Amino acid sequence: VKYILLNYKGPIVLDADGLNCISHNTFILSKRKGATVLTPHPGEMARLLNTSIDKIQQDRIEYSKNFSKEYDIILALKGYKTIVTNGEDLYINTTGNPGMATAGSGDVLTGIITSFIGQGLEPFKAAKLGVYIHGLAGDLVKIHKGEYGLIARDIVENIPKAIYTMSSHRPRS
Repeated sequence: VKYILLNYKGPIVLDADGLNCISHNTFILSKRKGATVLTPHPGEMARLLNTSIDKIQQDRIEYSKNFSKEYDIILALKGYKTIVTNGEDLYINTTGNPGMATAGSGDVLTGIITSFIGQGLEPFKAAKLGVYIHGLAGDLVKIHKGEYGLIARDIVENIPKAIYTMSSHRPRS
């Protein structure tokens, strides 16, 4: 992970074990040449900052903005009202539900963001849109199946419908 972060100049989306690999060497982020998107949940964020989950949860916005600014990265702090920031600008997501706190859901989010970057979206926009679409797909599952028993595959299966729903509500130019 360290080698890739230091040598690959393209955008990287880092989650889960990738975050664990740098949790004791966060300084490496400031040496990156390409855009970097981190998608931690509060526990991973607490490890990155060597603090408690409770402290992170007490001031999610401030911790997110400060970390993002210090390391010049894009941060999507997952959880209720996921926060996406580049250190200056801030987006607070309004989609999603508690049923999405399930194994693999974060992997789906990482995949959505990575896909949008791969399609040419600027990484900060890709992170904001990815978080929104991910949550909307989860909300569509909730409508049809409820929150209980929701699994990551349900979110994946609803991504096309979430994109269609979002795009069909946009004003036409």
